[in-house]
Amino acid sequence: MITLRQLRYFEAVARHLHFGRAADECGISQPALSQQIREMEGILGLPLIERATRRVALTAKGAEIARRGLRILGDVRDLTDFARHGGSVLSGSLKLGVIPSVAPYLLPRVLPKVQETYPALELQLRETRTDQLVDELLQGHLDLVLMALPAGEPGLDSRKLFKDRFLLASKAGSGETAIRLATPEAISPERLLLLEEGHCLREQALRYCGIARSGRMSGFGAASLSTIMQMVANGYGVTLLPEICVEIEARDKRIALTRFAAPEPSRDIGLVWRASSSRQHDFNAFGDLLTQTIGSVGNTIGL
Repeated sequence: MITLRQLRYFEAVARHLHFGRAADECGISQPALSQQIREMEGILGLPLIERATRRVALTAKGAEIARRGLRILGDVRDLTDFARHGGSVLSGSLKLGVIPSVAPYLLPRVLPKVQETYPALELQLRETRTDQLVDELLQGHLDLVLMALPAGEPGLDSRKLFKDRFLLASKAGSGETAIRLATPEAISPERLLLLEEGHCLREQALRYCGIARSGRMSGFGAASLSTIMQMVANGYGVTLLPEICVEIEARDKRIALTRFAAPEPSRDIGLVWRASSSRQHDFNAFGDLLTQTIGSVGNTIGL
């Protein structure tokens, strides 16, 4: 019978595709890690990993076992959570992941209220890209993720909190500001500034504008909206700015904002968790508090 320890070791190798990095993460030596994986392969009676001098790859069976192993490790984490958090609502540890296009704009509003309402809650925050957060949620490293919906993975539940509309951000006085309502057809691919690959906001903007990845697109890709907005303010292009970001990112008077014609582009912001988690009462309580604190995001700007 394979052990949970072996599953955790194999999950680390499957994620890193590198024995050295996986061993460092697991806190054991590389030979010991390799031995555990070989024992796991012997128990299952099939190879999980293709080993070569310069690369590590999963076999087809190995990839499927890695996927199923993630679910098992998440279920084990949920079992532990059930034992630890079966009492009062939102007490103890809660590991929350948040995407970068939400974290700096919502957390300053809601964290003081969270501390005031649930003083026994130990909130641990993780901010990174959507794909990484979803992986960590499935692995059981996170309990809850605040992100743009849908999550797009089986075994996850979600709750929509609010709709976040996009606006066209351009340099004040530029040609883009002459239009009353923006349309996707009016956005030139060469002028569109986006976050780097892996950010869901990038994919949402491309999808709305109907722009396929091509040589016509700007080669610029930023790690933060703040960088993009400085580029916009200096006339290097335009971008789609989520409404919740306006208060912070559009304070520069060189930036002009234009609403889109109906149907306006938008994203749904919500909470995502493992369907197997026993803490759904916690997650709903957290969602209630977020909704009460945030209120109507659209009232923060006068457009």
